[in-house]
Amino acid sequence: MVQATNLQGLFRTMDVRQFAEAFPDEEHCLQILAEIKWKDGFACRYCGNTRYGKGKTPFARRCTRCKREESATSHTIFHHCRMELPKAFEIAWYVCGKPGISASALSEMLETRHMTCLRFRNRILNCINGHRDLTDPAHE
Repeated sequence: MVQATNLQGLFRTMDVRQFAEAFPDEEHCLQILAEIKWKDGFACRYCGNTRYGKGKTPFARRCTRCKREESATSHTIFHHCRMELPKAFEIAWYVCGKPGISASALSEMLETRHMTCLRFRNRILNCINGHRDLTDPAHE
């Protein structure tokens, strides 16, 4: 699996073959998100506890004190993303590599609705322009 501390930086260093190998499915995307998100350790957003157990969904973490669960995507740019995670990662990969890419070009290449590509592309560009990584919580 790919080792990374910053998703945006990782995307910029990958060619199309490396990207396809690293993120072939939802599980691989969630795994890398979890690794990056909690690289400095887990801390519950509600009570501050650092101990956790396995959550109900893949790569989610459940606080042992307050029992609240946090998914790998929550509080990231991928939170509440309505498209499949591999497709969202692909859009992010294209935008990080070529920030000037149009939503129309993305829509055509990925066979996805134009408005879907436009909205997600804008979310990504807001993170890039704000000098934040795609896994930072400040996008909300």
